[in-house]
Amino acid sequence: MLTLDDCIELSELTEEEILAIAEHEHLPEMVALELGNYLTHTSSGEKRIKRMICDDMEEARAKGDAHRISMLKMVLKHFVEHHHSGA
Repeated sequence: MLTLDDCIELSELTEEEILAIAEHEHLPEMVALELGNYLTHTSSGEKRIKRMICDDMEEARAKGDAHRISMLKMVLKHFVEHHHSGA
């Protein structure tokens, strides 16, 4: 049986990227992992994930959550560095 950690390791995303998708889409972590992994293999999916992370940053700004903003900036930086097609 695969654990969530096993699935994260098999995906092309980090746990933090998956959590950002889960937050944005209001999904359980495993469903967000599946969605994110699917999106990384579509022509516009990486742009969509980048937009999700940016939207999460805007929400954190609106709440005045400086720690969350900093964390999401690192997530976005990592995502852009590792996903080049369209991101």
